[in-house]
Formats: sequence, C-alpha cells, structure tokens
Amino acid sequence: MSCALVTGASRGLGRAIAVQLAKDHGLHILVNFASNQQAAEETLAEIQSVGGSGELLQFNVQTKTEVDEALNGWKEKNEDKTISVLVNNAGITRDGLFMWMPEKDWDDVVDVSAKGLFNVTQNAIQQMLRKRSGRIVNIASVSGLKGVPGQVNYSAAKGAIIAASRSLAQEVAKRKITVNVVAPGFITSDMTKDLNEEELKQMIPMNRFGKAEEVAHLVSFLVSDKAAYITGEVININGGIYS
Repeated sequence: MSCALVTGASRGLGRAIAVQLAKDHGLHILVNFASNQQAAEETLAEIQSVGGSGELLQFNVQTKTEVDEALNGWKEKNEDKTISVLVNNAGITRDGLFMWMPEKDWDDVVDVSAKGLFNVTQNAIQQMLRKRSGRIVNIASVSGLKGVPGQVNYSAAKGAIIAASRSLAQEVAKRKITVNVVAPGFITSDMTKDLNEEELKQMIPMNRFGKAEEVAHLVSFLVSDKAAYITGEVININGGIYS
C-alpha cells in the first residue's frame, strides 16, 4: 500500500494537504504531529470522512533520533506499506527584528524547517530510492524568496529548503523521484491569524489571502502522475506577490 507522510499535519496547511492527498490519490496518510494529539485526531477524522485511511505518527522533526525511531519502528510493523509521497510541511515562526533576536528563536525556526527536512527526508527517501519512484514536496514560503522584515530566521530557513530541494532533485531524478517546492504567500491559517489581513491584502494583486485548500490542490497535482516531468521547481502560490 502506498502511503504519504505529511509532517506538521495536525492543523492548517498540513491538515488540508493530508485530506486532499487521501481524497485525490487514495494514499494511506501518516499524520505527523509534534504535541497536539487532539488536533491530529481531528485531521485523521477528516481524512476518514472523505473515505480515506490514515494513522497518527508522533515525532519532532528537528530531532533525528526521534524521527528515525518513529519511522523505522513504523516500517518494521508495516512491511506491506511504503512511503511513496513525502510532504515536508512542518514549520514554525518566531518573528522579531534581527538585532534583538534571541539565539533560540533563530535555532528553533531553522531546526524545524531545514534540519527537519534533512531528518525526515533522509529516512523516507531510502524506500523511494529502492523502489525507483517517489514524490517529495517541500513547503517553503514567499519569505524564502522575497525577504520579509522581522522574519530573517524564517526567511533563512525557507531559503535553505528551496536551495536544498533544487540540489536533491538533481541527485535523485534518475531514480524517478521528483523534488519540488511550493511557496505560499499569505494563506488563512493559524499561522496568519494574528496578522492584519485588511492591511496586508492591499499588497496582494488578488486582494485576498489564499485558502489552505488552494495550496493542497497544488501539492496534490505535484504528487500526481501528471507532474512526472516537473522537478527542482519552486511554484509560487501567492495571489500575485512576486519576488
């Protein structure tokens, strides 16, 4: 059985992506979460409500021992299943001006996005390499392409994801594994709930924030057979805010 691992899938973009992949591709969804089990169970319930199947998988993406223990343990118990799709979605923000930024706020943001990508992808890609097929979609941000004041740490983390994805795409292309990046702009979610939407949407040509489902549809396309010749790409979904 083919499975999709979606990191940070308990809410927001991760949840929308997990549900869409179950709906469109019949993939068994591994719903990764760090601490909020109740929210992760809500994601699983939504997956089941659209006729999909899935299970919860708890680990902190930034801690390699946790990632390997969880994924290796899962593989041992599920020899009939393989992770054929990986969506590295987990990410956090700790916004603040660089000159006053605590070192921990830099480390935490970079560790979850960039180190998390390393930890999870290095484990999950082993099966893909053996099977000579796979889809990896990494979620970046407009911040990784166009600098955003107050987000030097987040921009650094997402910029790293973009550069790493382009390199990895070239390494694994011959094995029919694609690696692409989706870079959302302002999307209505928990992460943007404290932003001034009225003010910010004036800088968006489409004059609105995006929906999590719109990002999920793009991810769903990239993991489909229709996208087999697309790799190493960064696709913006931001209503027209181009960097």
